[in-house]
Amino acid sequence: MRQTDREIVRNLKLFKDIDEEVFDSLMTAAYAQRLPPHVELIREGEPADFLHIVLDGCVELFSSGHGRESSLAIVSPVSTFILAATVNDAPFLMSARTIESAKLLLIPSQNVRDAFEKDPNFARAIVTELAQCYRGVVKSMKNLKLRTSIERVGNYIIRLQEKASGSDTVQLPYGKKNLASILGMTPENLSRAFGALQSHGILMDGARIEITDRAALEAISKPNPLIDDPRN
Repeated sequence: MRQTDREIVRNLKLFKDIDEEVFDSLMTAAYAQRLPPHVELIREGEPADFLHIVLDGCVELFSSGHGRESSLAIVSPVSTFILAATVNDAPFLMSARTIESAKLLLIPSQNVRDAFEKDPNFARAIVTELAQCYRGVVKSMKNLKLRTSIERVGNYIIRLQEKASGSDTVQLPYGKKNLASILGMTPENLSRAFGALQSHGILMDGARIEITDRAALEAISKPNPLIDDPRN
């Protein structure tokens, strides 16, 4: 593993306060790899042998059943995924694949569980991250169950703008098919929602979105800090 990759991982909230000796032990068998787009990383139902960290690129978490498939989340750098399965030594509940070329760090799950037992700071960080993930799932369920498709898309654009430090122009970070699945709609309904929002404060040009009237966009989208604010 490159020293720069090690430093990136060390600065994640999950590892920031871990004892140096425990961190060294955790990283002993870890390795980084770069993979091309559309490579399956894990398959639901299989054992969680590694904790995955996305260092670069994007990874799609998805699930399949009865001839259907749905995107559940997109993991961007720098983030872990499948932490709960790693800690519990449980099978994956989701599959994962690269959307674009991605660099990942893999840490053996047993090393993670050993560090959890040895270091209370690391254990606290894991509990905190899992709690945040739980709250994220609740927010996602509220977003899907309490909002219309137009409201879901509108609030997604608002969050994109906030991540872009308030820029009037934002870019969809991945394909509309993935976005539609994550927002709980068909690609056709997503296109209709984008079309409807163009009379409520946005202009679209492919993946590029210009927010022309934030007040109008908020009026139709009805943002709610208990769903949309990542700090809550």
